[in-house]
Amino acid sequence: MIAAENLGKSYGLKTAIQDVSFFIGKGEIVGLLGPNGAGKTTVLRILTCYMQPGSGIARVDGLRCSDESIQVRKRIGFLPENVPLYTEMTVESFLAFSGSVKGLKGQGLRDEIQRVILKCGLADHGRRLIKYLSKGLKQRVGLAQALINSPPILILDEPTTGLDPAQIIEVRNLIRDLGRERTVLLSTHILPEVSQICNRVIIMNQGRVVAEDSPKNLTDRFQKGLRTLVSVNGPSLEVKARLGSVPGVSRIVETDREGEFVIESEEGEAIRPAMARAIVESGWDLRELKASELSLEEVFMQLVTEEGKEING
Repeated sequence: MIAAENLGKSYGLKTAIQDVSFFIGKGEIVGLLGPNGAGKTTVLRILTCYMQPGSGIARVDGLRCSDESIQVRKRIGFLPENVPLYTEMTVESFLAFSGSVKGLKGQGLRDEIQRVILKCGLADHGRRLIKYLSKGLKQRVGLAQALINSPPILILDEPTTGLDPAQIIEVRNLIRDLGRERTVLLSTHILPEVSQICNRVIIMNQGRVVAEDSPKNLTDRFQKGLRTLVSVNGPSLEVKARLGSVPGVSRIVETDREGEFVIESEEGEAIRPAMARAIVESGWDLRELKASELSLEEVFMQLVTEEGKEING
């Protein structure tokens, strides 16, 4: 459904993206990740025909974005980071305007407005002025305009930015539901969002794709040996020194919580009992000891940090 082949783009002397390639199949929900300046927005602008690539080819539903932009736009529902809403209009009148821009009219337009209003949970807000809606409801209006005319592809740029926790959950559930019927490309910097919504992630850094896989496969690939979460009532420096002396322990990282550590160690059945014994024999209280999996956030930081060193070094 979406294919990028060696995309490149520069703004003057600054290279925004270079040799960006990926493929997103029908029915996938894919997260596009990267720090600020990684090139995510440039990729989205090319895919939505807002700009031409400097090199390479972008295709949507088999159509080249550079040659068939009108047909490409008909197949895409786009939600930009800053939703361009006309706040003096009601929800229904704004959606009527959006639908007319997409070529709908008459009964077909009216039916489509009601369909997207119901789909996005806006049934009680159709006649309200947009300026009086909460941030979460405004995001729903933005999604509704993207869904008008049932495009097979949704491209969403930071869809939960600025929402409160309850609103974030609402929008995530809506995106997950929408993904059952269409292809979704989701650009975000909120990593838990990706883990909860996306089948696959594409990670960019400094204008390049540095990793592409499912969240589970990425964490499995980067996790080396065992990881154990240990919570201890004891002096931090002494605990770290004692646990560091256990045979097989390779690294100890103190978390944000007092007395809590992540222990990286070699594979071995006896390593965790040995940690527990070391703590108890030192006279400290062992509050918790359990297996710990590498998080997508940790994988992301490894990729961004190591890739950045490689490119700059």
